[in-house]
Amino acid sequence: MPEIQKLARLLGATLPDGRTVDVGLADGVVSTVTTVEPTTLRTTPVQDDELDLTGFLLLTAPAEPHAHLDKALSWDRIAPPMGDLGLAIASWRAHTYTMTAESILERATAAARMMLLNGTTAVRTHVDLLAGPEPLRGVEALTTLRERLRGVMEFQITALAAPDTPDEIVDAALDLGVDLVGGAPHLAADPIADLDRLLAIAERRGVGTDIHTDESLHGEPTLVHYAKAVQGWPQGRIRSAGHCVRQGTLETADLMTTVEAVLAADLGIISLPITNLYLQGWEHPVSTPRGLTALRTFLDAGAKVAGGADNVRDPFNPVGRGDALETASLLVTAGHLTLDEAYQAVSGGARAVLGLAPAGAEPGAVADFLAVRGTTLGEVVAAAPAERVVLHRGAVVARTSVVHETSF
Repeated sequence: MPEIQKLARLLGATLPDGRTVDVGLADGVVSTVTTVEPTTLRTTPVQDDELDLTGFLLLTAPAEPHAHLDKALSWDRIAPPMGDLGLAIASWRAHTYTMTAESILERATAAARMMLLNGTTAVRTHVDLLAGPEPLRGVEALTTLRERLRGVMEFQITALAAPDTPDEIVDAALDLGVDLVGGAPHLAADPIADLDRLLAIAERRGVGTDIHTDESLHGEPTLVHYAKAVQGWPQGRIRSAGHCVRQGTLETADLMTTVEAVLAADLGIISLPITNLYLQGWEHPVSTPRGLTALRTFLDAGAKVAGGADNVRDPFNPVGRGDALETASLLVTAGHLTLDEAYQAVSGGARAVLGLAPAGAEPGAVADFLAVRGTTLGEVVAAAPAERVVLHRGAVVARTSVVHETSF
């Protein structure tokens, strides 16, 4: 692509509500949204600082609230067995001893570029604090990538501390520029003790948390404890819980107790359909349960809910294309959300969980957009058209053009 250029206006775009609009941009935010008559023929020339989006649906740009860019695109290199979370962890850990910071950066860069081309302008990625003599290889790779992406994509990094990761390694990751403390306490022998350890590190360092929470269909939930522990945190300090699969199998009374605690804590809930539909339920050959959280209950209660892709073609998920439209489609089919709710989860909801300002076609909002060739939200979620234009803070940062040929 040529050098990034700020735009002043988007012309003739279709919004999900059916309106055709011109959108004014200034200093990376939306200044005006003007309804115009639909037309297939523009009578005035398009200026250099304008973009004609006739025939495109204009959406708030997606945000990815839960990625693992250090793992991404490693499936073919590892050739792991297909199976549940335990098998995935074992095959990944065995492979980590062979990785260098350079090889992690190569794969992470390719995955980030794929997400950007698909429309994602903000990413939060977890990074493993690796086993072996150089536990910060992944941190070094992803902090390097973050620098490369400045001005193109918002980028947050969460230290994913295993139950056997020493506190000093978490501190070292934070010293290198990691933003948040994370971990997977449900894998520990004493989940509550490990959760309290991670929260104590975050409080001592004055940073937020994004914890892998209750990623199983069974077992003692930890989300209520997490929510109650962070209720007194300062407003604006990030706290979010990824997966929350166990909450999808709770009885109503227990679930409502959990929801009340989540609301009181303003804790973000991140559902990750493609990975958890793959990882969960292997022990149920018939009547296989969905590996999803209680999406409808959390949404209806007013909780902050986001949808993410999680893993992309690694031992935890052999498929995926880093496309928020894929995640939205799964939230519709497996999570029974409406089209509007599903796309909100991967865009505005995800931005809220990341602590980012609202974006989209509203005056004063951040000018982060995904323009997709199409006319309705249902059409683009279903077909995921490849022809797209991606804007970050009012500038085109990615573009994909498509040529179709057919014999009839």
